[in-house]
Amino acid sequence: MRSSGFVRSGRGFTLIELVVVIAIVGILAAVALPRFISMQTEARRAKAQAFFGAVRSASTLAHAGCLAAQGTGTCTQTGGFVNMEGAVINMVNGYPVANSSTVTPGGIVLASGINPTADGVTVAVVGSSVTIDINGGTTPNCRVTYTEPVALNTSPVVVVDLGG
Repeated sequence: MRSSGFVRSGRGFTLIELVVVIAIVGILAAVALPRFISMQTEARRAKAQAFFGAVRSASTLAHAGCLAAQGTGTCTQTGGFVNMEGAVINMVNGYPVANSSTVTPGGIVLASGINPTADGVTVAVVGSSVTIDINGGTTPNCRVTYTEPVALNTSPVVVVDLGG
């Protein structure tokens, strides 16, 4: 006959083992969480820098297209338009206008190939400036601002703010 004493069957974990595992997981979470939050901030900053490069490159390419098209009369130093890969880009002072349109005809946003919905950004136009805010940060967000050139023979002002 079997004895009535406690016999350990060898299955399961003891309370001490469970407490040790929970403590280890807690320590790992405390170390990993700040690094994860830092990675989100760095990702937003990198995204803002990528949009900064895209806007600068698009304005330069559109300007070059305008200079090349001056003989055709479609783009003059004061206005007109250029075709960039089938998209009509309106110009002012030889550079793209500050326009948030993503369909032709458009301005710097269309020339840059920015799609606010797909790219996770918010685009706002105030006067002769376009602001591209990177979604997901705290106010103020990381942002890129494009300001049209104010006169002939001047360049647009493109600024990136990585503070958000």
